[in-house]
Amino acid sequence: MGERWPGYPAPGILGGSLVIRGSASVPGFFLSIETDAVTTAGSGSRVAEASTSDYRVAVFGAGGVGKSSIVQRFVKGTFSDNYVPTIEDTYRQVISCNQKNVCTLQITDTTGSHQFPAMQRLSMSKGHAFVLIYSLTSMQSLEELGPIIMMLKEVKGSAIGEVPIMLVGNKKDEDSKREVSTAVGTKLSSQWGTGFIETSAKNNDNITELFQQLLSREKKRQLALTMDDPDGKSGKKKGCALM
Repeated sequence: MGERWPGYPAPGILGGSLVIRGSASVPGFFLSIETDAVTTAGSGSRVAEASTSDYRVAVFGAGGVGKSSIVQRFVKGTFSDNYVPTIEDTYRQVISCNQKNVCTLQITDTTGSHQFPAMQRLSMSKGHAFVLIYSLTSMQSLEELGPIIMMLKEVKGSAIGEVPIMLVGNKKDEDSKREVSTAVGTKLSSQWGTGFIETSAKNNDNITELFQQLLSREKKRQLALTMDDPDGKSGKKKGCALM
């Protein structure tokens, strides 16, 4: 684990080296996994995976950064101030694939706890694209994405350069409490080779744009949120339907 992700900032930019912090058991966790979403990971390449009807997106980040809020705002159009730690949740939505077809966008909202590394690794192994979320109000939450990036590199290997990844600074609505500047997020995304956006799940700010940008980074097939918006540039989701 002594290896650093290429381009990861030296101590000083984030205020120190990355540390994987342990976590005691958290009371109140609930398990809500769609059983029909669990499939056996295949041994084929990403080229073979590109022909499947599912496009799997995994969402990672520390507890409390707003992973579930972002996903639920995007899929359901709802927001709740109540925080309930999640082990894993899966959501599905129909999207446009290669302009003429449809496929299923499967979004896995992963745990923010370090207690479940095997589940995190499985989500990385099966995932086509990834959303890495931190809170603008917490520098520590950004630092905790370091081990996630390292694990992604380890799991995806040489294919990591082809994998769509978005770095997301959430909680724009709490700008007065900001600890992470936009400049830091922009610099890290450039160094890591990811997209970057700042969002507010509470105010529904840049949520649709986040997933549009993520899908636009996929080069093996053309994906869009709607059938009538093949370039994914419209801010509307009028072609989407829940599975």
